[in-house]
Amino acid sequence: MSSSPRRLGIAGLGVISRYYLAAAERLPGWEVAAVCDLREEALAPHRGRVACHTDHREMLAGRPLDALVVAVPNHAHAEVCADALRAGVPVCVEKPLALDPADGRRLAELSREYGVPLFTAFHRRYNDRVLGLLRRLPPPDSPVRVESVRVRYLERIEEHIGADTWYLDPARCGGGCVADNGPNAFDLVRLLLGETPSQVVAVDVTRDAAGTDRQAVVELAGPGGRGRVELDWSYPGEVKDVLVRLDDGTELSADMLDGRPGFKESLWHEYEGVLRDLARLRDLPDPSRAVEGGLAALELVAAVYAAEAATGLPVPRAPREPHLTPRPESR
Repeated sequence: MSSSPRRLGIAGLGVISRYYLAAAERLPGWEVAAVCDLREEALAPHRGRVACHTDHREMLAGRPLDALVVAVPNHAHAEVCADALRAGVPVCVEKPLALDPADGRRLAELSREYGVPLFTAFHRRYNDRVLGLLRRLPPPDSPVRVESVRVRYLERIEEHIGADTWYLDPARCGGGCVADNGPNAFDLVRLLLGETPSQVVAVDVTRDAAGTDRQAVVELAGPGGRGRVELDWSYPGEVKDVLVRLDDGTELSADMLDGRPGFKESLWHEYEGVLRDLARLRDLPDPSRAVEGGLAALELVAAVYAAEAATGLPVPRAPREPHLTPRPESR
């Protein structure tokens, strides 16, 4: 990173913003220069310390920013991201990239047109247990290949949203567990299958009396292997884990909450990883490619809902129980 800290703007001071604020404070290469929120009570702790705004366009027109974090409610992602791209400010947007793949594709076009990176913050990519699992996978030239990946994302959503009740409004969230937790889980499948594309081959979605999807099981398939994603917004507790099966029968796992028993404790180090990657975006040979992961996850969310409505896909199979066979150390 350069000798002078990068100036960071944060649009949206909800439950996730605290992790960006803490990461920027701990990392010497960043400083929070401006924040934006519609609520005065959210801005109050920052007044007198950084520039405070109630309109993101006003913030973008103020002192230059080196990057903008977009952590507003999901339905506003596309508008805020588009304005930042047109202003030439690199964007780190919370998942999902947008509510509709068409909006995501328009944002990708803007990123290419202006040469400005648009990066979706898939924070679980930076989880230390996930990174440890990645290091244990066979190298590309190995005769052993990844056969399948299972990702579980189970929680009681009401325990995680704080005052951000918009998560429970499908019009603002984009749906339920598939729209909100799905992107993180789909991105982990993509990461562990070598960033190869996947398509939805089976779905089972359970909705509550209000019509919100509260549980879902999704099976994916592609050239890199098979994926299974299990989502639950009504789970009594929290489970966030990954199981990888290799084609020689070996099973490798990672518990993303392991070693961090505090509530949402793993997010502190994960968001430091997000900001480190954000700092490197301008150095990419083609910064516009940063949008690819967010767009891929958004397309899968839309495919799940379309498959559920079409009723043309089979119900996912019952999962095999893991054996967790140790993988021999390479020499």
